Amino acid sequence: MANVHFWGRLSNLWNGFISLWLEDIEKKQPEIAYENAVQSMTDKYVKLKRATASILRRREELESRLTDEQKELAQIQADLDTAVDTNQDDLAVILIQKKNAISASIAELNDSLGQAKGDAEDAKASLMSVKAEIEKLKAEKDRMLAKLESAQARIKIQDQLEGLSVDADVKALETVRTHIKTTIAEAKLGKELSDSDLDSKLKALRQQSGTSSAKSELESLKAARAQQAAQVKKSM
Repeated sequence: MANVHFWGRLSNLWNGFISLWLEDIEKKQPEIAYENAVQSMTDKYVKLKRATASILRRREELESRLTDEQKELAQIQADLDTAVDTNQDDLAVILIQKKNAISASIAELNDSLGQAKGDAEDAKASLMSVKAEIEKLKAEKDRMLAKLESAQARIKIQDQLEGLSVDADVKALETVRTHIKTTIAEAKLGKELSDSDLDSKLKALRQQSGTSSAKSELESLKAARAQQAAQVKKSM
């Protein structure tokens, strides 16, 4: 028993694995899923068609038997009338018994035929329903696969547009802008450092000192000339 239980569990596990594997394939290739569904419905249609044919054959057999027995009943009734008219009582009794038996059989056949006709109509309705579902499934397959193809095309275009995104170009340009701004800032910093350098300050100071000396020398020259001019004026 334990062995049987083990193999049963193993079989269920394997069937489950196969089911998941097929489901994964169908997701990647949905046309396979639709084809499988259509094929399954078609197989059911074929089986139902055979069953319907059997029901119709039984109905036809019942109709044929009923027709034959109705004819036989009519013949017995005619024979009974003749036997009564000719005072053949023994024969009349036998014919009455036979007439009653056939009448009972005809009643049963009518009941069976009514049921068979109902079964035939139900079977034909089911057959037409399954056929309609197959056509509906085929139409759905074409429609859904077309939608899937369109969606896949849109996704592909979106991926391509993302690759050509303006944001990517702007980001690349932003890097260049940052580099330019950094270079300008470095240049300004170099000038600021140069202006604040001790040598630069000393140079500026010397320039100021040289200017002051020149101005003093100019004042001295002007004073000397004024003195000479005054002496010349006195001597005259």
